[in-house]
Amino acid sequence: MSSNSPLAALFEQKLPSFWVLLIAAAAFVWATGNTLPPLVASHFGLGGQADGFMARSDYMTFMLIGVVAIPLLIVIPQRFVETMPPRLINVPNRDYWLAPERFESTIGYLRSHAVWFAVLFMALLCFIHWEVVQANARTPARLMARPFVMGMVVYVVAVLFWIAALIRHFARRPAG
Repeated sequence: MSSNSPLAALFEQKLPSFWVLLIAAAAFVWATGNTLPPLVASHFGLGGQADGFMARSDYMTFMLIGVVAIPLLIVIPQRFVETMPPRLINVPNRDYWLAPERFESTIGYLRSHAVWFAVLFMALLCFIHWEVVQANARTPARLMARPFVMGMVVYVVAVLFWIAALIRHFARRPAG
């Protein structure tokens, strides 16, 4: 792999915080997941009662894949955007933002924004996992609605801010 390849850029110093967070999220799921019972209440109905169960090993595999693979699937494709023809990159004011003099900074912004979304998603999965751990600590297993709903609201608001930042960035076009 050459040092100029998009995949090599993933391992450069541009994303150390992402890697630290990815490892921390996986460690969090691993450490707290090992406290779960052998049969994990993994799905909950409207009243918070458990209505779906999984073996702990299956649940842990599912959560670890989610907390690691999905954020990587958000970030890795962004490393290849610069190799795409500009006509395939869909941003408002495309001609302005993908002009040769702005192309590199535009791609950098898209990459950075993808990392932020991946981090938001990691946080969501860690939050859901923590709520499952807490639910399984109760007898009988029960998901508390208020903290779960509040966490989901925080996630949705954060994603709306993420979307607004993306739109605001590309909607503006300096005069001249």
